[in-house]
Amino acid sequence: MLATIAGKWLSTSKFNNTMFYLLHGDDEFTCREQLKKLRQQGDFAYNRDIFNGGEVDLATITATCNTMPFLTDQRLVVVDGLPKKRRGEPTESAASNTPDAPPQIGAETTTTPDAKGKGGKAKKAKKGARGSTQSRAGFEKGLAAYVAQLPDTCVLIVLADEELDTNNALLKAAGQFGTVVQCMLPKGAAIKSWITRRAKGRGVTITPEAAALLADFIGNQLRLLANELDKLATYVGAGETITVEAVRMLSAQVQEARIFDLTDAMAQRNTKRALDILHDLLADGEPPLKLISTITTQVRSLLLVKELSQQGKRSSEIASTIGIAPFVADKALRQVGKFTPMQLENAYRRLLATDAALKRSRMTPEMALDLLVVNFGNDR
Repeated sequence: MLATIAGKWLSTSKFNNTMFYLLHGDDEFTCREQLKKLRQQGDFAYNRDIFNGGEVDLATITATCNTMPFLTDQRLVVVDGLPKKRRGEPTESAASNTPDAPPQIGAETTTTPDAKGKGGKAKKAKKGARGSTQSRAGFEKGLAAYVAQLPDTCVLIVLADEELDTNNALLKAAGQFGTVVQCMLPKGAAIKSWITRRAKGRGVTITPEAAALLADFIGNQLRLLANELDKLATYVGAGETITVEAVRMLSAQVQEARIFDLTDAMAQRNTKRALDILHDLLADGEPPLKLISTITTQVRSLLLVKELSQQGKRSSEIASTIGIAPFVADKALRQVGKFTPMQLENAYRRLLATDAALKRSRMTPEMALDLLVVNFGNDR
């Protein structure tokens, strides 16, 4: 039995006779990177087939796996995703305790009723038809049964964008006949360790303080962290060190999050902390007009979040309705409880007035922002 790999790169330069790989977990970014690395390990030439697991039938997958490769030793078949569970479909653990007909390997058949409503002749399912005729559990069991007879002329990779249950048929098949690659999102201190390793992989180092800054403000959004580290590594150069100053200068995500902290302190009526954050942002070269614009956008979002939350909308619904990231919606939901709708409306009007005053140069930017912070949310 081949070992399970959890969140580590596959270090071999070839497939070592492994014909089946199952990638799963809540870390979609790392799963995709692992898939890319696997696809680069073999010499498949033009023998590469990628299927959407939610739109292809089992017969098409197995027929493709059984097809001899052209001018190479192996064919690569990737099943990207699994069919969605149908409404009322039992969980994997429940389904495993329910007697089921043996899965058929090969062409699927569907029965077409005749004009009188009677059962007609069985017809072969259309290749690549949208949506599988099988249930999610049936698809998984059928594919798991096929893995045991997968020819050595094919490498099959299944990518599931979720963590699979221990009773999952595919997970068991991969443990017995292939390799399981589990990718889980890091949490807590593990995020800083991930950032440090990622920076090292880009040929640079990062100070613990800079890593903590990225971890605190971006969290475990690994794709976003990877993009920020790529940008920072290019800026500092190979062999150099990413510092807090570099992160604050180049990472727009960190700057936006710091402004979120500013509005959060203003919402808590913590004037001293809000002024400290404001002056730090100004000292880092953040343009006053940009600060006003960003704060105005955030307050506007708070107004919309407040209204939608009072309508009973959940965080995910609010995020999709307003067009903001889910983590931003979560943070906004925590903030809006500290304001009445009237306070948010008055704060929004004051922001617009401050913006106009700055553009007309009626007061210095620092004074305008200080007054804004001090008076923010005082209206009843």
